[in-house]
Formats: sequence, structure tokens, C-alpha cells
Amino acid sequence: MVLEGRVMVNGRVIDTLGLKADPLKDSIKVDGKILTRFEPKITLLLNKPRGYLATVKDPKGRPTVMDLLKDLKWRIYPVGRLDLDAEGLLLLTNDGELANRLAHPKFSIPRTYLVKVGGVPEERDLARLKRGVMLEDGRARVVSCSLLRQKEKNSWVQVVVTEGRNRLVKRIFSAIAHPVLKLKRIEFGPIQLGNLPFGQFRYLTTLEIAKLKKLMADSV
Repeated sequence: MVLEGRVMVNGRVIDTLGLKADPLKDSIKVDGKILTRFEPKITLLLNKPRGYLATVKDPKGRPTVMDLLKDLKWRIYPVGRLDLDAEGLLLLTNDGELANRLAHPKFSIPRTYLVKVGGVPEERDLARLKRGVMLEDGRARVVSCSLLRQKEKNSWVQVVVTEGRNRLVKRIFSAIAHPVLKLKRIEFGPIQLGNLPFGQFRYLTTLEIAKLKKLMADSV
């Protein structure tokens, strides 16, 4: 094809064998049709700080998580929600199938949060969350919740939910009269935040992605 003049790189016909081109940077055409740029499937974990939206763009011009990933070569998208004032583990990927499956309610991916709430919930309050509380968009329940530590005016609770409904954790604690003061996601399925610094990211390993896919397969 090269010798027949059917290949173009950056608008120039290539007729010399052995010429190299970078599919990430160069426009390559064969018979007038541009080749799809090579984009490996990547999934990464970001420790989202407070004050950043978990979205690609914001019409109001507020900071988004993409501002923390400006040097990344590939376009990726957040998986699910994490509120502006929430922090912690956020997955981002360019694997559309993986993203859709992770966000789909039927797979019930467990999400673990550390929650600072006003006051100190009693055991009966936490039991209500396990049984389920009624919200404006239907009943919601937690898989588990436990009181970690308490002070006079606030306390920390660890809670696990399997839904991605908008502001779910905040709304269920409001339902038991203990408003959320701080919210941090520390686990998403088998993926753990660990000690990754705020605003930093790392790529998921092949083993971690395999664990995610196995979790979804087992949930079907």
C-alpha cells in the first residue's frame, strides 16, 4: 500500500518503506480514510479533593476533576457521582462498557464511605438505616454502618451502600436527623483508596480491573 501511494501521514503521501509515525500524534490515512487513533483502555483512581466536580465540564466554570488530569494523554470520564463537597475515591476510564456496568444499578457495587455527621447516632438510628428509610425517590438502605468514634457534637460513621443515587448518603443521614458534615469514599467494590494523596491519581492494575469484572459477573 505504501509503494502504491495509498498511505498519507499528516497530509503527505508516503512512498518510502520504513517510515515511522506515531498514531497518538499523527494523522494517518489509507485510501483517503483516516485511521482511528489508537487509544488503549485505561482506568485510573483519583483521590478527589473537595471543591472539584466529578464531571468533564461545568457550564458555570467551576473546577472539575479534569483540571487535575491536564497532562493525561487520553480523554477519560468519571464513573458515577461524587459530590462537589465530597472527597475520596473516584474512578475514571475511557472504557465505555466498563463505566456503564460499574454505574448500572443491577450490579449493586458496594461503595464504602467515612461520614462525619452532626451529633452521635444511637444504635437504633443505625439500625433504621439497615432496615431502610423512605426518601422522596423511594426506600433506601445501607448494607452496613458502624460508629467509629464520637465527640460531644459530632461523630464518624463508616457506611456501605450499593446504590449510586444522587446525594444518597447525605439524604439517608438527614432522614435520621444527623446531617453529613464531611464525606469521604474509601472503597469502590474491591478497589481501595489507600494512602494516595489528595489530587493525585494512579492507574488500576490488571488484577484490580479483573476483580471489578469478576464482581460484576458474580452479580448478574
